[in-house]
Amino acid sequence: MSNNHEIELKRDCEAIQIPAGLKTTIPVGTKVIITQSLGGSYTIACDYGLFRISEENAAALGLEPRSLEEKVERRTEDVDEEDVWEQLRTVYDPEIPVNIVDLGLVYDCQILTGPANGTRVEVKMTLTAPGCGMGPSIAQDARSKILTIPGVDEADVELVWDPPWNQHMISEAGKMKLGLI
Repeated sequence: MSNNHEIELKRDCEAIQIPAGLKTTIPVGTKVIITQSLGGSYTIACDYGLFRISEENAAALGLEPRSLEEKVERRTEDVDEEDVWEQLRTVYDPEIPVNIVDLGLVYDCQILTGPANGTRVEVKMTLTAPGCGMGPSIAQDARSKILTIPGVDEADVELVWDPPWNQHMISEAGKMKLGLI
């Protein structure tokens, strides 16, 4: 979703500045334009710059929040790795309209089970640029979505830099979306 008309914020709104990753509050009455709405978050532009707004703050934009708990339909205790990848495909860089899986940012996904700790999912991912301040926010978004999978007790998303990301890591679907092929 992209919105080309200005919206006036209905209330003060927590946001994360792009690309710095700094948390801030945008005051009620600020005029914003939604530039991207993917994966349960909104990228907005205003006089202060670009910001990411989480789904839980959709009401500040005058929008109805979608369900943050888009649970996988399975009811079993066993966690399927494909369920994790499916959830990761709902996580987006706020500046790029391609999910982190198709961007080639997710390097590894492990499901660990133990009688004492339950099921833990560990993901290693990178960013398109090491200096991106949005890294912790994107990693937290991925972690939150993994935790919505039934049977997942813990999730850890680690940012790694080896190997360095490059455009050759983008999937065919991602390249098509970006107009690279």
